[in-house]
Amino acid sequence: MNAATVLVVDDDTPLREFLSISLPAHNYRVVEADCGEGAIEAVRQHCPDAVLLDWGLPDISGVEVTRALRKWTWTPVLFVSVRDDEETSVSALDAGADDYLTKPFGMDELLARLRVALRNVAWRAVSDEAVLSFGPLQIDRARRLVTLAGQEVKLTPTEYQLLVLLAA
Repeated sequence: MNAATVLVVDDDTPLREFLSISLPAHNYRVVEADCGEGAIEAVRQHCPDAVLLDWGLPDISGVEVTRALRKWTWTPVLFVSVRDDEETSVSALDAGADDYLTKPFGMDELLARLRVALRNVAWRAVSDEAVLSFGPLQIDRARRLVTLAGQEVKLTPTEYQLLVLLAA
């Protein structure tokens, strides 16, 4: 069985280092990012199996990262944050996060939540490739752009979502 890749997004260097050591000990590969824009780019480049995401990042919030990712990927997003109020966790979940864990957390609980997220993603059956190609038809989910034989196809949001679902 291949090790799942987890993107750890946090501006707290000691926490990223801790997870970069701890997760491989439990058969996970780790990719790191320390800001929101870096997280989005890392998802494009590495196609991780799950994302551990902090709420408070130096450039854009974890909620904004989640909303951006949900435009083109169903990769599980687990928030790991010091914010422990209900409004914050509800905002993260409503933005598309799969789970919310408050710091400090126990490693066993984090691993269990990761296993659940990875298990649940199987039902989605949606490809996480940023660009889907079918002959002359290309669907660039990162840019929400559809082209046919190199020409842009104008679609309503509903038409676009339906096309992506059918293409997957």
